[in-house]
Amino acid sequence: MTVESLTEPETAPTPTEAPAEPVAETPKEDSAPAEAPKPKRGRPKAGTTAKKTRTVELTLTVTGTADGEWQAELKHGSKWVARGLEIPAAAVSRAAKELHDDLSGPIDEVINAAREQQQAKVAALEAELEKAKQALAELDA
Repeated sequence: MTVESLTEPETAPTPTEAPAEPVAETPKEDSAPAEAPKPKRGRPKAGTTAKKTRTVELTLTVTGTADGEWQAELKHGSKWVARGLEIPAAAVSRAAKELHDDLSGPIDEVINAAREQQQAKVAALEAELEKAKQALAELDA
C-alpha cells in the first residue's frame, strides 16, 4: 500500500500573484489575547502619584456702610467662626493693601467717599453748633 500526499506541493508566488494574506511574525507572548483588568466599583483612582495639596476653605466677608462703619465675618467651610466684628476703616485699608493692589484701590475709594461724607457732616454740625452758641450768647446778654 502506498501513501499518497493529500497536500499540494508548495509553490512560490509569482510576481503577478500577491500572497493571499500577509503573514506577520509575532512573538508567542504577544499572540495571546490581552486580558483587560476587571473594572472596580466606585470612583476610579487618579493615575498620578503626585502629592495632593489639602485646601482649606475660609470665607472672610468685610462689609462697610456709607457712614464708615465696617464689620467682618469669617466662615470656615459651613461653620461660622466670627460674625459682626466691628473693625476700623484704617485696618480694612491696610489689610487690602497687604493682600493685593486690585483690592486696595476699590476699597480705598469707598473709604475716601465715606471720609468725605463724614467731613461734610462734621462741617454741617459745626455750623449748627455755632448758630446755637450765638443764640445762647444772645439770651445771656
